[in-house]
Amino acid sequence: MRLPLLAVCLSLLALVLLPRAGQAQARYTLTGFIRSGADKSVLPGASVAVPALGTGATADSTGQYALTLPAGRHQLVISFIGYQSQTRELNLTHNQRLSFSLPESRNELGEVTVVGSGTLEQKLQTPQMSVEHLTTREAKLLPALFGEVDLLKTLQLKPGVQNGGEGTGGLYVRGGSADQNLFLLDDAVVYNPSHLFGLFSVFNPDAVQSVDLYKGGFPAQYGGRLSSVVDVKLREGDPQKYSVSGGLGLISSRLTLEGPIVKDKGAFIVSGRRTYFDVFTRQINKLNKNTEDYSPIPDYYFSDFNAKANYKLGAKDQLFLTGYYGRDVFGFNSTNGFNFDFSWGNTVGSLRWNHVFSPKLFVNTTVSATRYQYSIANKLDQFAFSLSSDIQDYAVRTDFEYAPDDRHVFKAGATATSHLFGVGRLQAGSQDGSLNIGSDVQYHGQEASLYAADNFKATDKLQLEYGLRLTGFRSGSDWFGGLEPRASARYSLTPKTSLKASYAQMYQYVHLVTNSGASLPTDIWYPSRLNVKPQRSQQVATGVSFLLLGGQYLLTNEVYYKWARNQVDFRDGAQLFANADLDAEFLFGKGWSYGNELYLEKKTGRTTGWVGYTLAWTQRNFQPQRGTTGINNGKDFFPTYDRRHNLTVVVLHQLTERLNLTGSFVYTSGAPTTLPAGRFQLQDIFGAGDQLGGNPVPIYPDRNTYRLAPYHRLDLGVVYKLKPRHGESDLTFSVYNAYNRRNPYFVYFDQVKDKATDQVTSYRARQVSLFPVIPSVTYNFKF
Repeated sequence: MRLPLLAVCLSLLALVLLPRAGQAQARYTLTGFIRSGADKSVLPGASVAVPALGTGATADSTGQYALTLPAGRHQLVISFIGYQSQTRELNLTHNQRLSFSLPESRNELGEVTVVGSGTLEQKLQTPQMSVEHLTTREAKLLPALFGEVDLLKTLQLKPGVQNGGEGTGGLYVRGGSADQNLFLLDDAVVYNPSHLFGLFSVFNPDAVQSVDLYKGGFPAQYGGRLSSVVDVKLREGDPQKYSVSGGLGLISSRLTLEGPIVKDKGAFIVSGRRTYFDVFTRQINKLNKNTEDYSPIPDYYFSDFNAKANYKLGAKDQLFLTGYYGRDVFGFNSTNGFNFDFSWGNTVGSLRWNHVFSPKLFVNTTVSATRYQYSIANKLDQFAFSLSSDIQDYAVRTDFEYAPDDRHVFKAGATATSHLFGVGRLQAGSQDGSLNIGSDVQYHGQEASLYAADNFKATDKLQLEYGLRLTGFRSGSDWFGGLEPRASARYSLTPKTSLKASYAQMYQYVHLVTNSGASLPTDIWYPSRLNVKPQRSQQVATGVSFLLLGGQYLLTNEVYYKWARNQVDFRDGAQLFANADLDAEFLFGKGWSYGNELYLEKKTGRTTGWVGYTLAWTQRNFQPQRGTTGINNGKDFFPTYDRRHNLTVVVLHQLTERLNLTGSFVYTSGAPTTLPAGRFQLQDIFGAGDQLGGNPVPIYPDRNTYRLAPYHRLDLGVVYKLKPRHGESDLTFSVYNAYNRRNPYFVYFDQVKDKATDQVTSYRARQVSLFPVIPSVTYNFKF
């Protein structure tokens, strides 16, 4: 059935490419880029509109637009939130390439504007749903932990996106696990998006141009994960002048340099940051080294480096080179001969070639390499052990875009990836070589995909986006593959009201192995194999959008349902590092999630922001298999990232030209957890311990039958613009957890003893919290 279905779909898409004949009037295509007038960076989501015809186009993630119009004179309106709109008169007599530069708004309101996918009207009219667009201008205004701006933490303020709780990283999107998110940095995969055990993301806001988060209705060009796509684009640098910018914070500093390679032909940007926990801890250790009961403080720091360059080879060709390197380093050297070293990080590189065949057809071809690795090394006297794991990818990707007329935008492309999985195994031995155990395990995998899609404006009220993605994966002699249909639609009931719906099927061929019981991260990426089938999911969503109060507010409500199959977990007592073949350690089950997302946003005026509320359910089921009782004895259970209620409120207010006030509030239901319902103790039987019968044994009920206390937090911030003699600068003050809420990290039980007999009489639950109220200040500059 798959081949006939594929043939029919490709045949339908091919019809789009047939020349249009018998048209009453000649039509020509206008293409180009929309950039910021300040630093010439591209503006994804900016629009070129022709009000008289009721049509227009939106710039894609590279800032490029394509608009087909009848021959003749037209008035163009170019706009983007936070920038001054432009009006241009154009006599269109042939296919033409025309780029625009928009100056920033003089009233500075753009600095406090929540930037979405263009204007609210554009967001209303696009067939794409379940997508969030974020720029760093927005994220830099919001309060942040330790003053370190974090783009992923900002995304967690959007409906349908959960965090894993205090002190954990990753995104949990519409009931999906953390490994079901695809992170792309200029089209190259990033496997671990977190620093500091999940507290900060690896994306330096000074180097990032924009972030697109897809929660559902995925475009056909994306694949490989089940729950979301986070598409990050780096800034291209200023092609006209050199500039230096950065920031000094309590725990980290940033520095960025950008400028032209050849004026108006090429530009570069390099950006780096580093924390300095270790600078202080080393000084403290040095001062206390000779004191009694000296216990050294561990060293920790993270650093990352971004670089991007672009160069115009000619009128139709341009090259883009991107690089990223980041590392987290944790070290502990005790006085009794115990040494512990732990490091992890990403290395990413990509080269993209943009070629314009004609005003209606262009292509982007990208080659990329990425590697994620972590390493743990312990040494105790003469005995040492180490544990390491990594994944390496080499990929090539090409994407064509063809706009034959103003009703169709056709996209097609292919991707091929070679994976090398270095599966972590314990290596142990003595210094003299008398004892050595352990071995390395490596797997190879090849992944490929082919897609085609069409954005079709059927009528003024109805717009469709449909496509098909064919994927395949090979590991050794094991083959897997599948078809992934995608479809979304928008119907305008009125100029201020739209109905939307979407469907997507996804396959995931690589899996993140994590041990929730480990005290340190144990990330192992593992391929689909004979006994490890690909994960797959289907998601349907429908929604309605309204423009309110003259277009100042956009209200959306989306309902979704997602089915997931071949979900991966571990059997009880799984041997992650001693077993030479992890296939036997897995259990496979199914999952489902559904919910309602309500979202209200305001983009204009002195006060902007949004309110989001999500009501959702997420469940898993692992039936008995492989000689086990499954998980939870085969009964349904809620995973730890299930949250019934999630409310976020974000407010940004421009008090004066130089003073901005910001705040965010988060409330989520408590996380599911498993706690003992009681304890039993054998009587009249001699056992270990100081009591007859031994130590009490906890009795556990079904998995995750309890919930921790709800999580809620208020963050406040103030951005004060300074007036230096040269350039610009500001002071950012923020207060994390302003009312000092002690949110739960985990719960443990403490013994309660009788003072007279010193016998245990009961157990008391204790809650551990991480972050109290934390004020911070950051100085940002640019010159």
